[in-house]
Amino acid sequence: MGHRRRDARPRLALWMLVALGDAVLLLVSVGMPVLVALLGVVTVAASGVAAWRLSRKPALAREDAPVVPAMSRRRA
Repeated sequence: MGHRRRDARPRLALWMLVALGDAVLLLVSVGMPVLVALLGVVTVAASGVAAWRLSRKPALAREDAPVVPAMSRRRA
């Protein structure tokens, strides 16, 4: 039985887009202009993604980590 490598890169899931759309609709229904609500939600989401990526960068790019050959990473 083979083991297929899983792609662990983060992706913008459909439920995240739905949640952002719901936030915009909620702000618009309260009385905020559509453009201001959209820009506010996009700004908050973008800054959250940027903070998450900056916090993970040192953990992902270790230069002193030893290089492990691909064959030795397989499980028995």
